[in-house]
Amino acid sequence: LERFGLHIVTWNVATADPLDDMSSLLRLDSPEDADLYVIGLQEVYSGPLRFMSDVVLDDPWSSVLMTALAPRQYVKVSSIRMQGLLLLLFSKLEHLPFIRDIQTTYTRTGIFGYWGNKGGVSIRLSLYGHMLCFLNCHLVAHMKHANERVVEFEHILNSQNFNCEKAGKILDHRLVFWFGDLNFRIQDHGLHFVRTCISNQNYSLLWNKDQLIMMKEKEKLLQEFEEGPLDFQPTYKFDVNTDTYDSRVSPAYCSKTAAKGSTTPQEAEEYPLEIRQDLYTSNMDYSTSDHKPVTGIFTLKLKKMYATPLVHLQAEGEWSADIDAMLLYSPLQPFPSSTWDWIGLYKVGFTSVSDYITYTWVKDDEVFIDEDAIKVVNTKEIPVRGGECLLGYYCHTLQCIIGISEPFRVHESKVAIEEGLLHEKINILDQIVAAENIHD
Repeated sequence: LERFGLHIVTWNVATADPLDDMSSLLRLDSPEDADLYVIGLQEVYSGPLRFMSDVVLDDPWSSVLMTALAPRQYVKVSSIRMQGLLLLLFSKLEHLPFIRDIQTTYTRTGIFGYWGNKGGVSIRLSLYGHMLCFLNCHLVAHMKHANERVVEFEHILNSQNFNCEKAGKILDHRLVFWFGDLNFRIQDHGLHFVRTCISNQNYSLLWNKDQLIMMKEKEKLLQEFEEGPLDFQPTYKFDVNTDTYDSRVSPAYCSKTAAKGSTTPQEAEEYPLEIRQDLYTSNMDYSTSDHKPVTGIFTLKLKKMYATPLVHLQAEGEWSADIDAMLLYSPLQPFPSSTWDWIGLYKVGFTSVSDYITYTWVKDDEVFIDEDAIKVVNTKEIPVRGGECLLGYYCHTLQCIIGISEPFRVHESKVAIEEGLLHEKINILDQIVAAENIHD
């Protein structure tokens, strides 16, 4: 079985903007690289002007996270935003052609289901053939609404549908990861008792009164999800920009991560999939919100259902802005091609599927296996300055990249070189003239 590292973060950011340094949140100094990052945020600032700009451009959180991860060869594969709820999925570049059947959806539960301040957003996908679903929720607040939180969760599970024969619902997936600001509180214990447990790091004394743990005893649906031990201090509620709990509110584990697995006996035998939680903790390094972020790190061990990309791509001949360039592509397996498929030219270290330099339409109604196709990329679209690049084949039907080329060098344009030499000569002449003027 092959191992895959999965790093999940959930954080209610309380409308704060991101810090420039996200390395601690992403554990970038860890010796073990994650294969997938899944970041679920709640209460991302969604004022009218900001929300409109975020629709057109990347929101500040996505931008900062992409900037941190792109140099390490991670690509944003998918995202979904519903007002303050944001869910982001990043993958190592090498896995990109093997993450397929990506779909996203959302469910509003706030204010009778019309307002998107509460609810759930999800991303589902196939990872080397294994169907996974990630669900980021923000449920109704306050101590007395534990039952309503369960009702909202059931509504989200029942209302979200995917265009997938084998996994049309969230619970149909082989693995489901549920996380977010679930808003379950610690009830019955007095404030002094809770604070004393935290001070003495006796967190286990709080577990039997954690509402999610209590609700699992009577709700069969919740029993299907497994949560790691809460061996960290409650992550809510802090005075902003401090590590001091708000004196008016009893601390609670509002942000949580849980997982559920299911499989048929035939699947388990032919294509096993195992999951282990390696870490479940909070991060006290960030104090811009009244919540602390919570991280769940998992190891997935699986047998790949496929290990070959759907399309082989390669750059042909020399690439520069001086001549029209050529590329070859050939399908390696059948896939639902269409006239909307395209091949993008990307800089090495690109941030997302849409971060291409240029693209060319495939245009064929159907592409054929074992038959190389040649495409021409117009010289006007190739970067004049050159650089390390790669090609990616985007399948419109599958909504993902299904093949990437090896990196190759795009040479700097001769025109650019000549212009550079000319500018250099002009600068030298300017310096000579300036020196002569000073001498005179």
